[in-house]
Amino acid sequence: MVRDPDIRYVPAVREDVALGVASAAYFAGGLGGVIMQNSGIGNIINPLTSFSLMYKIPVLLVVGWRGYGGPPNDAPEHWIMGVKTPEIFDLLEVPYQVMEPDTLESDLDGLLGRIIEESVPGALIVRAGMIS
Repeated sequence: MVRDPDIRYVPAVREDVALGVASAAYFAGGLGGVIMQNSGIGNIINPLTSFSLMYKIPVLLVVGWRGYGGPPNDAPEHWIMGVKTPEIFDLLEVPYQVMEPDTLESDLDGLLGRIIEESVPGALIVRAGMIS
């Protein structure tokens, strides 16, 4: 549970539902975000393409990068999506940034600026161990 009064946390049962809820923030004058694992990318492709991208709705996707680096770094069921995660965002022309601890602030500022300026969803991809 998020206890920060500046953040409204809404739990969602699936990533596509979370994307819809986060999109509502745009219509209320804010910027919504979704925290998800990269395995959930498959659940948001249709609403991402037929809603967020089509209607230019900015949303920040914070995506945990399971399967990064392939074997033996993660469980086998994550290896394919681990390789494909950046490729999917490239294919969909969704801007993304891989979180780097030394440049996080400037990278995140640049990504958020692009999301807001271009009015598109964007993703911050987070490898395991980056956030404690």
